[in-house]
Amino acid sequence: MSIPQTGGGRVESAADLAAYMEAGCKPKDDWRIGTEHEKFGYCRDSLKPLPYDGDRSIHAMLAGLRDRFGWDPVEEGGNLIGLVKDGANISLEPGGQLELSGAPLETIHQTCDEVNDHLAQVKAVADGIGAGFIGLGAAPIWTHEEMPMMPKGRYRLMKEYMDRVGTMGKTMMFRTCTVQVNLDFASEADFVKKLRVALALQPVATALFANSPFLDGKPNGHKSWRSKVWRNLDAARTGTLPFAFDDGMGFKAYVDYALDVPMYFVYRDGKYIDARGQSFRDFMAGKLPALPGETPLMSDWADHLTTLFPEARAKKFIEMRGADGGPWRRLCALPAFWVGLIYDDAALDAAWDLAKGFDLDTREGLRVAASVDGLQGEAGGVKLHDLAREALAIAEDGLKARARPGAGGMIADETHFLNALRESVETGQVPADELLAKYEGEWGGDLTRIYAEYSY
Repeated sequence: MSIPQTGGGRVESAADLAAYMEAGCKPKDDWRIGTEHEKFGYCRDSLKPLPYDGDRSIHAMLAGLRDRFGWDPVEEGGNLIGLVKDGANISLEPGGQLELSGAPLETIHQTCDEVNDHLAQVKAVADGIGAGFIGLGAAPIWTHEEMPMMPKGRYRLMKEYMDRVGTMGKTMMFRTCTVQVNLDFASEADFVKKLRVALALQPVATALFANSPFLDGKPNGHKSWRSKVWRNLDAARTGTLPFAFDDGMGFKAYVDYALDVPMYFVYRDGKYIDARGQSFRDFMAGKLPALPGETPLMSDWADHLTTLFPEARAKKFIEMRGADGGPWRRLCALPAFWVGLIYDDAALDAAWDLAKGFDLDTREGLRVAASVDGLQGEAGGVKLHDLAREALAIAEDGLKARARPGAGGMIADETHFLNALRESVETGQVPADELLAKYEGEWGGDLTRIYAEYSY
């Protein structure tokens, strides 16, 4: 999750908040790709999750990356809780999941180089301390009680709040991982169109990247359990944002939605002040119980936006949030899929034509169907396998139109990063299907074998 924001003047009105989002508008030449991915760390001998402290730990991983590869430290309360370097940052999810939030880059080629470099660095440090890292959407064996908790004040507040608002918030915090991509928009109209496509087609990404069929050491009945977790977390801050498809949608409508999402905290002087359940509208009026008489800074708004968890999230860019964490090829395929769909005008138009006829029931039904059945899912007469095939063809055309070469010009465009997804569409099988087949076949129900075979 995000590192606390800093700076910015006082917020005077809701118009300031919409202007903050509008400031994200960029000409097409300045559009960038920011890829984020999380992974679980574990002790190689015991297969237990890495604790925060100790010789073989999350702290040791961060210190090793800092000392060997020149990352700058981020601390909170005297604890090393993140790293920054060259526009990228490494942060910790609540259960110690290690996340790379990549730098804003121009091409998928650069993104994949960044992924390769990061995973090589992580492996080098992990090998030295007897640790491993694996990309899955949910922890396959570990119980909630086995998970450590990272020393971040934000997570303490969130953990204590989750049971008030849903049933799976703590599972999300401690036992899930994702890969996502952050993409730009040119104008308010472009923002609206991209957000709608992102929300309507997010079930395709959930299906193609479904990679969490196990929990508590056994199959859980879903291809993407992680998606089920998000549907049962906190209705006020998750979901598919039905209002985004209404007439008049724009920055102001998103601000109105965000203002109605209860707060978690306010960050001041290196500390998280408890504002759980309180209103940002009250904060703007100087009536926030946590800070009576004080009005928000723009950095408080930026922090608040990071506590909203819809399937596609808006800040000064749009985050695609529907995919499970997974193997290396899919860490590069996720940004390729979305860049192909929405960074070329013709592709974006085609993607919207594909999705604009879906009503709310269909969108919601596809979200559930993708979680349960992957590409075999269906809702409202729409088959996810067919929808994925059409969306992937559009993405491929979009990447061809971008024509961004790689490998010194030896590779004409970015379409080869879709290869893993092409294989899924051709076979109808996603990572979860492969894992279940191995579990029921050659592994003989021994889920511990997942670590040796699927770690980075």
